[in-house]
Amino acid sequence: MKSTSALLFASTMLLAAPAAAAGPNVVVSIKPIHSLVASIMQGVGEPSLIVEGAASPHTYNMKPSNASALQAAKVVFWVGPGLEAFLDKPLDALSDGAKVVELSDAPGIEKLKFREGGAFEAHDDEDHGDEGHGEEGHKHAESEAEHDHAAAPEAAAADEGHDHGHGDTDMHMWLDPMNAKAMAAEIEKTLAEADPDNAGTYMANLEALNKRLDALDAKLTETVAPVKDKPFVVFHDAYQYFEHRYKVRVAGSITVSPEVLPGAERLSEIHAKIRELGATCVFAEPQFEPKLINVVIEGTPAKPGTLDPEAGTLDAGPDLYFQMMEGIGTSLKTCLASAS
Repeated sequence: MKSTSALLFASTMLLAAPAAAAGPNVVVSIKPIHSLVASIMQGVGEPSLIVEGAASPHTYNMKPSNASALQAAKVVFWVGPGLEAFLDKPLDALSDGAKVVELSDAPGIEKLKFREGGAFEAHDDEDHGDEGHGEEGHKHAESEAEHDHAAAPEAAAADEGHDHGHGDTDMHMWLDPMNAKAMAAEIEKTLAEADPDNAGTYMANLEALNKRLDALDAKLTETVAPVKDKPFVVFHDAYQYFEHRYKVRVAGSITVSPEVLPGAERLSEIHAKIRELGATCVFAEPQFEPKLINVVIEGTPAKPGTLDPEAGTLDAGPDLYFQMMEGIGTSLKTCLASAS
């Protein structure tokens, strides 16, 4: 009888408790950023995601459902036109009522310039000269053998004078948990301004998220420590922020622009680079053609692996960011530790 009374009392209190105010319509471009937004919106609402499944922002085409979601949005989060170029014009066409937040400009973000030369393919869009690629400029052929991790950090307001301010900036900045914290702070601030009724929930969720990100950072440092001196090659140069944070040794990339497949000459250069440096692993990505990896490792002792910097194989949600980052760390450790 007592248990029945207690159950009735609890049910009455639950019904009497004030419901959380409905959150705003929020749209997010890619899965890693969506995960951060979803974490901060827990208990309030769920953000919509544009690039779903295994699709990549590098090759994505807008769908009618995406356009409808954008038109209904009160807040839109994206990294910026240097990554999600397909969103540039649709966002310009949005009504004035929507708040569009370019998270690559969030205060506290550490930016790195694109790498090119040697094992890193040159960009075709503009001539960057020797600026901003570490203390030894373009001497990657020599510096990679010496385990040079020099990369050029920039202030968050750098790159002025370029279209959209990101012409020479590597946009994969979410692959450093400290940058994720900076993005999360901007997300919380934006949501609290757009939806002050739920500001307390957003702040509490941000505090919880920051603790998880700090724990993730410590775990990744420990995970890759035994293999951080072993060189490896990646499909495209998306991992500079991870490398910069955890001092792992990316020896080169097969391509800079995943939407443009490398030619025979480029594949031959990477094949020679793998032999020269004794690269132990070459990593594919689930969104792109894995056969290229087999081509460049043929006749070398390097082993194939897979990294997923855009979380194409994972289900969207608050835990995705952590699964993605831990997956990168574990894949690196597993392949590099097993290589001779």
